[in-house]
Amino acid sequence: MKAIRNILIGLALFGVIVLVWDALPFYADDTPNPPEPGLTQKTDLATATFAGGCFWCMEKPFDELAGVVSTTSGYTGGTVADPTYYQVSAGGTGHVESVQVRYDPSQVSYDTLLDVFWKNVDPLDNNGQFCDKGSQYRSKIFVHNDEQRQLAEASKQELAQEKFTNTDIATEIEQAQTFYPAEEYHQDYYLKHPIRYNYYRTGCGRDKRLEEVWGSSAH
Repeated sequence: MKAIRNILIGLALFGVIVLVWDALPFYADDTPNPPEPGLTQKTDLATATFAGGCFWCMEKPFDELAGVVSTTSGYTGGTVADPTYYQVSAGGTGHVESVQVRYDPSQVSYDTLLDVFWKNVDPLDNNGQFCDKGSQYRSKIFVHNDEQRQLAEASKQELAQEKFTNTDIATEIEQAQTFYPAEEYHQDYYLKHPIRYNYYRTGCGRDKRLEEVWGSSAH
């Protein structure tokens, strides 16, 4: 009995150590996929905005693309100015959690961004994404100009005709609105708190559902 108690105490202490370690920033790299020299000084960068449920999980796939300068978690599509996380997560502001991508069109195309977006969402869910339910977690594409709209509409139509022939795609395409960056502790969350991030991602069933929808091409 004493041995079992000691084992349980040891496991509890280990869990505390892991959580404390995950909260410390000394091992985290806050500059994911550093852009090439001079890229951040370019004046012809473009902006893309996507909503795919929890914004923590949408930064990483875009950060990994060459030509992407930055990703910012935030809120858009609502009616309240400067909303907080608690306001948006309560579902009363009309915003969705989203990620804004700054990128160099000469290095990465909007079509590529669209492909990454689709492979990281469940486009069939009209009530949120994965374990996060509510209008604030619905998947959306916010277009910034006519070209983006045309490409987004074409990609959605292609998926409807070739992959999702027997069900409706719930993802909506809307004109970009004011984007409000989320609180600093949400930015680069997957880098700052990798253990908690992966625990959330697994517990939410995100990867499991993505594989069900997209197969080996998921995320």
